[in-house]
Amino acid sequence: MYTGPAGSASLALQIHDYNVHVDRNDVFWMIPVRHDAVEVDFDGSRARLLVRGLDVFDDHDLANSLTQGLGLPTPPIPGVFPVRAKVSFDVEWNGALATAQIENNSQHFKGNFLSTGATIKWSAEQTDFRFQSEAPDPARNLISVLGHEQNGVFFA
Repeated sequence: MYTGPAGSASLALQIHDYNVHVDRNDVFWMIPVRHDAVEVDFDGSRARLLVRGLDVFDDHDLANSLTQGLGLPTPPIPGVFPVRAKVSFDVEWNGALATAQIENNSQHFKGNFLSTGATIKWSAEQTDFRFQSEAPDPARNLISVLGHEQNGVFFA
């Protein structure tokens, strides 16, 4: 989250950075969710990801997230200790606007992709702070894609 007008994503204006930290396998910004949190009907051009009360950290800004609270000397971003928080989100994809099939044999990648409409409702809460997004508005969506891909050892 940033202060200032929408689209002014300056690191100096960031006031919240919610994430789950790096796991023991050095994977970051990814976590498993409950099996029933995900619904996909690729043939029907629909999907949903619904997560409630996910335990995360608020590192204040991206610099502190990536430096484990040490901040940066340039630009000067002071170190901030992470705060425990919870986030919830409901993302819905619906309706094929365009389709694409991609195959790259040299890089062992292929997939079917649907450009879709999408909405998201999002909230966060922690000590002394709570945020809830405005009502989902499909007209504000810039681009959303559903895909079914095969790559690496799963490429066949």
